[in-house]
Amino acid sequence: MAMIDSPAPGEAFELLLAGNRRFVAGDSEHPNQDAARRAEIAPGQRPFAVLFGCSDSRLAAEIIFDRGLGDLFVVRTAGHVVGAEVLGSIEYGVQILDCPLVVVLGHDSCGAIAAASAALEGGATPTGYVRDIVERVTPSVLAARAAGHVKPDDIIAEHVGHTADLLLDRSRTLSERVADGRTAVVGLSYRLADGSARVVMARGLDLGLDS
Repeated sequence: MAMIDSPAPGEAFELLLAGNRRFVAGDSEHPNQDAARRAEIAPGQRPFAVLFGCSDSRLAAEIIFDRGLGDLFVVRTAGHVVGAEVLGSIEYGVQILDCPLVVVLGHDSCGAIAAASAALEGGATPTGYVRDIVERVTPSVLAARAAGHVKPDDIIAEHVGHTADLLLDRSRTLSERVADGRTAVVGLSYRLADGSARVVMARGLDLGLDS
């Protein structure tokens, strides 16, 4: 299969937002989900975005952004916490697959954030590896509180921004591609009730945000 050129970061972001608008309106088109698309991409993939999000079952990326096979390179962990496997997967997406966009997707009613908040307030801390997830989310909750943020939406935005900054800080590959304009990193906060995705931060795209 002949690979087509990747879209510019801004074009990739608009593709993603357009799909979310269709999903919110109940007008999903379900593109690239038929047998012809399956056959087309069997020899190779060229997704237009890396989507790093929470593993929450209500956050199925291809559904909420109305995309299909071969469109998104999806990486998910509970609370979208970052480890070596996540960094390697994202670097694969931008370096090998040439994705022009990396999205960090958080959401309301996040169990990891709720558990970290409860632990800070003297509640029980989970055991096993769940505790590791909670501990990795805790710095975001602490930073939000230090900034005077108490609303759930603000805490989510803080955690999404913290995650994005962590990716850029730890991945030289990603930070260099953002610096030279080949890739953008955008943070989104998803609302479970209405299905909308709100921009909370951006690097490499001018979206009129302070961050």
